Amino acid sequence: MSAIPSAPADAIARHRELCDLVRHHEERYYILDDPEISDAEFDRLLHELERLEAAHPGLVTPHSPTQRVAGRPIDRFESVDHMVPMLSLDNAYSEDELRAFDERVRKGADLRNGSVSYVAELKIDGLSIALTYDGGRLIRGATRGNGTTGEDVTVNVRTIRAIPLTLHGGPVGRVEVRGEVYLPRASFERANREREEAGLPLFANPRNAAAGTMRNLDPALVDRRGLSAFTYQLLSEETSFAHHADTLAALRGWGLPVEPHWRRCEGIGAVVALCAEWADARRTLQFETDGVVIKVDDLALRERLGSTAKFPRWATAFKFPAEQATTALKAIAVNVGRTGAVTPYAVLEPVFLAGSTISMATLHNAEDVARKDLREGDRVLIEKGGDVIPKVVKPMLPHPEGSRPWVMPSMCPACSSALQRDEAEVVWRCENTACPARIRRALEHFASRSAMNIEGLGESLIDALVAQGLVHDFADLYGLTADRLEQLVVVPKDPRSERAKPRKLGKVGRNVAKQLTQSKQHDLARLIYGLGIRHVGEKAAATLARRFRTLERILDTPAEDLQAVPEIGPVVAASVRAFANEPRNRELVERLGAAGVNMQSLSADSSSEPGPLAGRTYVITGTLSSMSREDATAALERLGARVSGSVSKKTTALIAGAEAGSKLEKARQLGVETLDESAFLDLILRA
Repeated sequence: MSAIPSAPADAIARHRELCDLVRHHEERYYILDDPEISDAEFDRLLHELERLEAAHPGLVTPHSPTQRVAGRPIDRFESVDHMVPMLSLDNAYSEDELRAFDERVRKGADLRNGSVSYVAELKIDGLSIALTYDGGRLIRGATRGNGTTGEDVTVNVRTIRAIPLTLHGGPVGRVEVRGEVYLPRASFERANREREEAGLPLFANPRNAAAGTMRNLDPALVDRRGLSAFTYQLLSEETSFAHHADTLAALRGWGLPVEPHWRRCEGIGAVVALCAEWADARRTLQFETDGVVIKVDDLALRERLGSTAKFPRWATAFKFPAEQATTALKAIAVNVGRTGAVTPYAVLEPVFLAGSTISMATLHNAEDVARKDLREGDRVLIEKGGDVIPKVVKPMLPHPEGSRPWVMPSMCPACSSALQRDEAEVVWRCENTACPARIRRALEHFASRSAMNIEGLGESLIDALVAQGLVHDFADLYGLTADRLEQLVVVPKDPRSERAKPRKLGKVGRNVAKQLTQSKQHDLARLIYGLGIRHVGEKAAATLARRFRTLERILDTPAEDLQAVPEIGPVVAASVRAFANEPRNRELVERLGAAGVNMQSLSADSSSEPGPLAGRTYVITGTLSSMSREDATAALERLGARVSGSVSKKTTALIAGAEAGSKLEKARQLGVETLDESAFLDLILRA
């Protein structure tokens, strides 16, 4: 294959000039909202750049402004682990709760008098994103996912023109920038007009539209949708600041989008005033915001305050008051969950509220319905809790003439078994483990992304498997063959679908069979969570897996020993013992093991003896032929080592794969040991 001829000097110079011009005007338009030229002039510059690169292909680089959109759709998104968990924020709904947050901060800071400085930022109603830059160039964009693991959506992130492909100055090593991807109101309205003209269902709200767009496998469609972004956090060992306000200024200086209305507030009183100011002013913005995020400005104080398992103690999100509306309560129905819990919900006359059309709302439990005296046919007041979850607040009295109080059904709507309720609970349950509704919900949970992550095993397929008697529990899934799944006839859930008629799965069935096989190798934590043991969430599942290493040990451990583990309380311990004491559950676990499902933890146990590489820090650069960078990182961490994104004097060794870049040179300058791939493999095998 012949080499691409080099371009003439004048073409190289013009290419550099055009790239700089296009990036400059993208920043003026997409970040500063202050364009200096017309759209037509910008298009002419971009087209000239495209023609120049077509004439001289050797000028094209992955970071050229012409290369934002990939040439074809991708097959799937890969999972990626966040080096630092992406935590949620605790919420405040009133001035009193804001002042209580301030009191906790001052107590943690041992500050009895005086005030704490905060930075207040508008809370963008979108989806969280983590952007990784190496050498100033964008190399990865990942969704938040469950906070620990997200999806690599780099191909879609590159289409967001507010996100620079290269930084202006800033750190030369690897850094992670976190922010929020959102759909501007104008883009949302345009997208819905186009969908209405095409006869497609409308998006409910900009947040859902942004989330759906970001997970689309066709980058060209993502580019047309018009997503934007704001950034607000920096993770870097190379660059540090004393205050969060300095971080925001630096991000903006590097060409990253930062929401411009942030403000430094001296004391909680200024924060309260700002939140009140934006309660109405938010309507004038070109994007959706549902509150204000308040963060301690002093980064050293943040370190002292730390975090809980879910939230940082140094930040909170003030949520604007929920919007309300009235509508008709058409019916009260019940839903059967995977644990057998039978819960009522409201079927409403559709009403538009806080950016979406509401047709159903939660009613929590039968006692809640009785306490509010909700009756079918009532006019009811509904609201969105935190502008997200619709709920019924109360009936608008008087009740319609002839209406009667609602009564909880005595029989399960799915299997006609008698419903039971423990005296210590308010929840009614169907105790029939063979109830089709319970099986369906349990299988959906087992296949979910946070559990066994079996792509393609959705509602329609699960309904078909249960209805045709092919699957009665989790273990039955692993007895399904590719041929049987390929011939399975299913009916799509959405009756509006062009393929709503019964059809064979075909190639989709073979893909599901492949996913089932791959799921056998997942970490034990995923299996524990997927089993659906009551009160055992993702974090408890991960803690149990790391501590006890095998499922057999967990099921054989007494309750008092279980709850002796940090973060495992008496409720979780009792639930695990109840699960383990049921013979049918033991049989299910044995059948899963016989099917080849992994029953051991693949993660390091922080409570065990330090690993053989404890105290050492490694940096990985370049491409490894034997494994991905993520797998290499996991291998080192299992052995107790720490993996960093940048080389420093504290680095034990640099692992250099093919096409190692600037990090290799820096390691040589600092005298840091370097290992090639062969030496790295020898290291982890010997350890």
